[in-house]
Amino acid sequence: MNNRVHQGHFARKRFGQNFLHDDYIIESIVAAIQPKNGQALVEIGPGLAALTLPVARQVDHLTVIEIDRDLAARLATHPKLGDKLTIIQQDAMTINFDELAKQAGQPLRIFGNLPYNISTPLMFHLFSYYDAIADMHFMLQKEVVNRLVAAPNSKAYGRLSVMAQYYCQIIPVLEVPPTAFKPAPKVDSAVVRLAPHAMIPNPVKDIKVLGHITTQAFNQRRKTIRNSLGQLFTAEQFDSLNIDANLRAENLSVAQYCALANAYIPA
Repeated sequence: MNNRVHQGHFARKRFGQNFLHDDYIIESIVAAIQPKNGQALVEIGPGLAALTLPVARQVDHLTVIEIDRDLAARLATHPKLGDKLTIIQQDAMTINFDELAKQAGQPLRIFGNLPYNISTPLMFHLFSYYDAIADMHFMLQKEVVNRLVAAPNSKAYGRLSVMAQYYCQIIPVLEVPPTAFKPAPKVDSAVVRLAPHAMIPNPVKDIKVLGHITTQAFNQRRKTIRNSLGQLFTAEQFDSLNIDANLRAENLSVAQYCALANAYIPA
């Protein structure tokens, strides 16, 4: 049998599909999510329903977002799931999560085994709706989870670390080997919980400015910030914020990046 086929479905490379099939891992993820009746549960990329089924056993209703037409059709006719699901056959990158939360009358609890090829842009899309989200549990490449949780002064610390930690508290949940999937990916995976802060600890006036500064700094991470950010800030501005201009991008804390974003004066 072609190892790309699982439950009669070809894993589609363009959607980055890898299907979870390890029962112990599945049970551990569902236990971490702790789904409860009445919550606005939203699964991104339910695939062959490895997580959908055990979650649906514990609740009366959940919303699923599935880009693959064939998989959405399978879910719609699933004997154990049909009545419990609201199926949105759409790219999650195009979803307005504020609207979903308004319809639900409460913040969303989002979970899913995210396709590796879109996991980072999708998280940035979700961060823009942080007000509408209670928490998120995602299966991601382990390397991406390492970047999400990384602290300053480490190689994994980068733009994703700063932007994610600006919006959320981030807690690693469990590590997942390639053997838990069909087809098995070439990388290790991990599950992470992202809980948007009730109050953002270091609010910035313009999130786009924070994004611009972190991009500029980390694109030239070997340079000192005097060089990488020299076009955006004067030596006096670094001094007034008590930031050493001889530091590199990875040495600055989230709070320091936020202070820079608030001090930025457009040319």
